[in-house]
Amino acid sequence: MFDLFGDTHLDQRPVVAVRWWASWGVGMEIGYWKFEIGTVFALRSPPPLPGGVALAGGSGFWQTSGVRLGFELLAVFVAAVSGALAGRQKDMDLFGMYVVGVLTGMGGGTLRSLLIGDLPPPLFKDPVYLLVILVAVLFARYAEPLWGRVRRVVSVVDALTLGLFVSIGMRVSQEHGLPPWACVINGVITATFGGVLRDIARAEVPLIFRREIYATACLFGGFVLLGLDFLGVPGEIGVVVITVLITTVRLLAIRYALNQSSD
Repeated sequence: MFDLFGDTHLDQRPVVAVRWWASWGVGMEIGYWKFEIGTVFALRSPPPLPGGVALAGGSGFWQTSGVRLGFELLAVFVAAVSGALAGRQKDMDLFGMYVVGVLTGMGGGTLRSLLIGDLPPPLFKDPVYLLVILVAVLFARYAEPLWGRVRRVVSVVDALTLGLFVSIGMRVSQEHGLPPWACVINGVITATFGGVLRDIARAEVPLIFRREIYATACLFGGFVLLGLDFLGVPGEIGVVVITVLITTVRLLAIRYALNQSSD
């Protein structure tokens, strides 16, 4: 088997694997192998951070077991579905949906990486992100009966990504030694900038610039995560708590048409 990355670390970090079977098409699974096409070659994840960097408020479980990578790929997948659905609503073809999916899924993380000097951004380090986005676009395109039942489907799917991306943005910022207030800002940027690019691509005013409870929910969740870290709550538990919290706040705002001002 030919390894495109050479002699990489064969750690047991669970990551998304995309496999192609000649008779079954494209599938995606969670496992310990990376990307494979038949038995010709495999793409393996980059090595872990030097020294097994642990995060503030956590035991290092987030890094050593690949939990962060799993969270990040899940967030990219859901965000790309949001972007692809937005493109589909504007009658874009599959390529257009894929471009909007990439902008939505990776836009916030790429800007975060540029701001903190984490270069090159993850999008250009590992092709697994582009593969996950491809699967997300196909899912958005061909699961049409599901989307027709959801009101404001793009906003609802987008809400699921906010908490995940706030968590990821803050944890990456903590790894780079940023002060707490900067970690919160980077978390908000990671969560919202992809949505900004998505809405610009479809010629709409971005949600963050409307009266929606959007960035406010991210800020609230970010400060809650700092509080949980201060109290010594394990990092991975804090991530789950604020992911659920931010998503719930955003979904309640959508359900009851809550906004930040009334004229």
